[in-house]
Amino acid sequence: MTDRPIIAIGTRGSPLALAQTHETRDRLAAAWPDLACDGAIAIQVINTTGDMVQNRPLAEIGGKGLFTKELDESMLDGRIHLAVHSMKDVPTVLPDGIVLPCVLPREDVRDAFISLTAKSLSDLPAGAVIGSSSLRRGAQILHRRPDLKVVNFRGNVQTRLRKLEEKVVDATLLAMAGLNRLGLSRHVSSALEPEDMLPAVAQGAIGITCRADDGESLRYLAALNHPQTMIRITAERAFLARLDGSCRTPIAALAELDGDALFFRGLIVSPDGRTVHATERRGRAADAAALGTDAAEELIGIAGAGFFDFKA
Repeated sequence: MTDRPIIAIGTRGSPLALAQTHETRDRLAAAWPDLACDGAIAIQVINTTGDMVQNRPLAEIGGKGLFTKELDESMLDGRIHLAVHSMKDVPTVLPDGIVLPCVLPREDVRDAFISLTAKSLSDLPAGAVIGSSSLRRGAQILHRRPDLKVVNFRGNVQTRLRKLEEKVVDATLLAMAGLNRLGLSRHVSSALEPEDMLPAVAQGAIGITCRADDGESLRYLAALNHPQTMIRITAERAFLARLDGSCRTPIAALAELDGDALFFRGLIVSPDGRTVHATERRGRAADAAALGTDAAEELIGIAGAGFFDFKA
């Protein structure tokens, strides 16, 4: 047992965030004998603004950075060494002094359709209500089924499943990755393939950030980084960064690897689902960022800059 922790990991307090942090802790302990001792790794739960404000859409209160801001501040203040994130919640521009040196192997990227009355999106009757906090999901749903109603639906996984059981909505969509990590995949009515519902940028990936000048943490994390996942999310995040994506802009992307070859798909959707612009790229894994950026440039040219001037 150590007198004081060698590594302090910061995390949000939701069951999913804690499950992802425990996975990170276990991987660190398996990779480094000095971190396997009792007390060597401490987990510190930090409340974020995004968790505390649950009654308003993310776009109204500042976007996804609200899930990382307090963790970033704690890291820069030296209260924690590492922060564990769902990568789809991480802004494309990190605060000065913070880096993303490590991502864990990616889980299932698909979205899960969950309903007590329907097996799939196509089975829902006209006028059915779907709860979702994601503009990306809502816009793609409305593109396929303009006869449905999408309402704001926030809260952690367990909260959303409870609201579904209480019949607040007829169906909801959640990430397969989160359900798998929580052992809740039994609730899934069907998984939506990327051809039907392109996932969020970096969906299914866990990212670990640290201070840029923290050599010890960088050394520990180097053993955990999964290169293939890093390549894939690099392409997707480059796409998002060039589009200047936020919670106000329905954007989806997925990069897949086959050896050294990368296949990228990206799309942008109007919030009402009426207009979709999509593109694809094939190229070398080494050119991941360039492929994502080039795909975004094409869509900007097709849609025009005003396409993203949506009101929250």
